Amino acid sequence: MSSYSIQSQNLSKLFGRRLIFKEITFNWAEKGIFGISGPNGSGKSTLVKIVAGLIAPSSGTIIHKNSAGEIIPEKLHNHIGFVSPYLVLYEEFSAWENLKIFAKIRGVDFNEEKVTYYLTQFLLDNRKNDLVKTYSSGMKQRLKFIFALMHSPEVLIFDEPTSNLDEEGKKVVYKIIEDESKKSIVIIASNEERDLELCQEKILLENFRV
Repeated sequence: MSSYSIQSQNLSKLFGRRLIFKEITFNWAEKGIFGISGPNGSGKSTLVKIVAGLIAPSSGTIIHKNSAGEIIPEKLHNHIGFVSPYLVLYEEFSAWENLKIFAKIRGVDFNEEKVTYYLTQFLLDNRKNDLVKTYSSGMKQRLKFIFALMHSPEVLIFDEPTSNLDEEGKKVVYKIIEDESKKSIVIIASNEERDLELCQEKILLENFRV
């Protein structure tokens, strides 16, 4: 995996006159697990969306680089895998069909061997041909992890990664996070103590609201 870094300088976000956070600076320049914590409404999802290039900050800068140089915002989606409870799946299609559609949208080859491996890892292989609308919320959450992983991204962003998961599902996710952190930057946004225990460095959003 090529070297990758994410740097922010004085990152701030307001919605109207409401301050979400102010002047966050960090430099994540090595593989590992990095956390973003704070109570509900503190801006965790907002910050990860900025990091992923989905929304813009009100001020400040964020720069992604790999061994080839700085990555322009329009190309960030090629380097990032994103998981969150608010991402929408195609409920009228099977898991297998969803993954094929996702690969086509991304413009990557559909690697059946890799997809089958992840379906097995996430305990979904025996349900891969079932319509997603028949899935439980935990199964849908696990399917989103396969979406994030199947194109081998350099950065993985997990917003509330264990949301809707039972104990078995959490064990699977924690194992995947630890494995991926050995070769990628993994970002976890959560207020769950067990999630944050995995992180080597954390941003506490309550420190950036004054």
